[in-house]
Amino acid sequence: MRTLVLGRTPARVAAVLATLREDGFDAEGVSTDEEARKLLETEEFGVLIIGGGVGPDSRATIKELAARHRVRRVIDGALTAPFDVYVRREFEPLIRETAAEG
Repeated sequence: MRTLVLGRTPARVAAVLATLREDGFDAEGVSTDEEARKLLETEEFGVLIIGGGVGPDSRATIKELAARHRVRRVIDGALTAPFDVYVRREFEPLIRETAAEG
């Protein structure tokens, strides 16, 4: 199941992607709403992670778009250091759960 990560800080997006990919997840990351919109429209993503730096208006718009494009779970995140530990504790179990649901 592909996961899309949207975050405003490219270095944090890269850190999340590095951990997810290291652990065998198929993930892609972007820092702008426009990039996220284009990828969501492909309907290839089952999970969307939205970082804490994404403002409320953008967050609401992206969540609505995700619902229309077959995203099965949206995860709201606000990374804390160490990032790899946070990703493994908070994101990975939810991605696995979503994949197991079918």
